[in-house]
Amino acid sequence: MKKTILRITMSLLLIFFFSCKEETKNEEKETSTKSSVSENYNISILVDLSDRISLKKNPNPTMEIYQRDLGYIKSVSEAFTQHLKSKRMRQIDDKMQLFFNPEPENSEINSISKELRITVDKDNASKKLLNSINETYSSKTSKIYDSAIKDDKYIGSDIWNFFDSKIQDQCIDKNYRNILIILTDGYMFYEGTQIKDGNLSSYLTPQLIKQNGLNNNDWQKKFEKENFGFIKIDKDLSNLEVLVLGINPSKNNPFEEKVIKAYWSKWFSEMKIKHFEIKNADLPSNTDKIIKDFILEKE
Repeated sequence: MKKTILRITMSLLLIFFFSCKEETKNEEKETSTKSSVSENYNISILVDLSDRISLKKNPNPTMEIYQRDLGYIKSVSEAFTQHLKSKRMRQIDDKMQLFFNPEPENSEINSISKELRITVDKDNASKKLLNSINETYSSKTSKIYDSAIKDDKYIGSDIWNFFDSKIQDQCIDKNYRNILIILTDGYMFYEGTQIKDGNLSSYLTPQLIKQNGLNNNDWQKKFEKENFGFIKIDKDLSNLEVLVLGINPSKNNPFEEKVIKAYWSKWFSEMKIKHFEIKNADLPSNTDKIIKDFILEKE
């Protein structure tokens, strides 16, 4: 009888022990999930409105470049709203905005871009607002691209200057997870910002890559030995994550894609950006998961 009671007691103790352990695990998991969900996002989209989107210069029978951009922006917007909806209303304090550099001369485009600077916090958060964000971004960004293509005045892309003079003020806030999405073909060129320092430059074009002799099998050795790349910007951007979408290398050089990515990777690393990805132009349906994983998945 005593042995039976002892066995029952031991069984109950074991059940109690493992139940407590499982509850502790669940509590830890729940706490971890709530902690990551309550993180505040500050998402910026930097759009390259250079002639890469021109239907005349760069026609694409599969899907035009501007249509791909719109698909990428849609995925970013959906990830942002998904994040908002995963939080309690009182926890919400998140931002999303869209930038160009330089700003287009078209006043309508600049006016629309201001409407795409969205701040959602506990004071204005509502189901109606959250449900309207995707449609707002979809319709207004479509107007921006339509207007830019109709104008047919492409003044180039000054991404280097954006990082040099604007990024800290416009894209980085304390106590936020700062994410920058750049839509570009990987090249940079703007008439007003053409700086060279030895083999370093503030711009990158197919002509420059060819001129630098980075169009053969020894490109990487030459790149590293002779210190090619973008001119270094003396900034600590360790509080920024960057996703570059739309890399579209010239077909005239089989090494062009690798050279472009080497320029960007070296530049980001010099600015202490720890989390970045550089992706080729692809159909939005193939890129949707990449974008949402980058924005929503925790490291």
